[in-house]
Amino acid sequence: MWVYLFWAFVGVSAALIIALYLRRSVNRSALRAFRRSHARLDRFKLARKSLVKEMLLGDAEIAAAVREHSSESGVGEEATWRRVEEYIDEIVPFFNILTYYKIGLLVSRALLNFFFKLSAEYAGKAGQGEPDRDSIVIYLMNHRSNADYVLVGYVLSGRVAISYAVGEWARTFPLEYIFKSFGAYFIRRKYREPLYHKVLERYVQLITCNGVTQGIFLEGGLSRDGKLGKAKIGLLDYLVGVARDPAFRARLHVVPVAINYDRVLEDRSLLRELDAREGRTRPPRSAQLAEVLRYVGWNAARLLTGRWKRYGRAAVVIGEAFPLAPWFDDQDRDVGDLFGLSRPERLARIQQLADLVLDRIAALVPVTSVSLACAAIQSFDGDFIPHRKLVERMSEMRDVLTDLNARVIRHDGAIEETFDRAWRMLRMRRILVRSGEGYAILPANRPLISYYANSIAHMLGPYAEGVRERDALPGLSLLAH
Repeated sequence: MWVYLFWAFVGVSAALIIALYLRRSVNRSALRAFRRSHARLDRFKLARKSLVKEMLLGDAEIAAAVREHSSESGVGEEATWRRVEEYIDEIVPFFNILTYYKIGLLVSRALLNFFFKLSAEYAGKAGQGEPDRDSIVIYLMNHRSNADYVLVGYVLSGRVAISYAVGEWARTFPLEYIFKSFGAYFIRRKYREPLYHKVLERYVQLITCNGVTQGIFLEGGLSRDGKLGKAKIGLLDYLVGVARDPAFRARLHVVPVAINYDRVLEDRSLLRELDAREGRTRPPRSAQLAEVLRYVGWNAARLLTGRWKRYGRAAVVIGEAFPLAPWFDDQDRDVGDLFGLSRPERLARIQQLADLVLDRIAALVPVTSVSLACAAIQSFDGDFIPHRKLVERMSEMRDVLTDLNARVIRHDGAIEETFDRAWRMLRMRRILVRSGEGYAILPANRPLISYYANSIAHMLGPYAEGVRERDALPGLSLLAH
């Protein structure tokens, strides 16, 4: 018997030693990957989830919200605190260096380069306007695709590990585990309970005060029609709230980020959602499933037969960081104390800030070959466009955008090359069909043309009137409104 116990002890000890060795080896591998990235890692991202939970459960504002909720709902405080714990477990992530820097970046690089040709540009002069390491940096972005999370995280991986607010769509296995291990926190976008929002607010302010770099999609959701949407201010209001403490005002910086694609992977689904919102009938789920299966089968066949082509360009422009301290000073001069205002008055001021940032994002939106071609196609009324006129219109638009300092991809290349890149995508998707000396537009895909044209519509708005006056083209309609 003692012999068996001895060998059992030896076996367990050996297993523990091997496990400890493997854990240390994995941790060293993750740290090497992090150091190679030369990125900034906020220390609080490494805090244990149990510690964050303990800090939130001890928060005075959450305790007050619990008492208020119990009083209004008639539910006991003990049950209300259990609900708070559920909210905390749902919201708070568990950042893992190995998952982010070893696995996440490897998979991101493979997937992004498989589907797209990547383009990243930093606006402004190098080294100017860079926040110091003590700054609290918030990246505010437009939202084109669910791939934005991966794209921007990958582009910024050499600078910082960014934490996102992620909606309910990702709360399924294994997406929830993956996003939480990347440091993303989950939010319920349409859940109005004050207790929940107090827990979320205090968590966001906790990580902000501790210097965690965050990324927020300012429109609050994906663009259904391709246009820049109205800025949403919920999370931004929570973030700005840390400035009630003057020590944090000088540390807050915002970086505008603009994203665009030659192809948004879920564009047809987004257009269907737009149709449903406007009262048009959506195809039955069986038809949607059949479309997905056709898409998967068609692309699998292209891959197996060696005819796979990437979906054009995925482009990101990182704007110049700017401090929020001057904006707070302006508010103090105008109203005395921003946080002394009533909630509606304060939110109106936060909306002005959000609109200001969205304007900066709008000016940075990359002009890809497909968005430029679709804007040119949209400017013609007919269903047939001669090749020469289409290329000329693209050239005119590119010149206008370049004069406006827009971020035109390969603006110095031949316009025929730009059209050829767009044509490959438009032909593959059966949006345009070659017909004689020009192109026929397939009516069923007109919404897709508008969708991609709308991504740069805000920059080309004045151009329509100029074309009418200069070329006397009656009935010209540059972009759908």
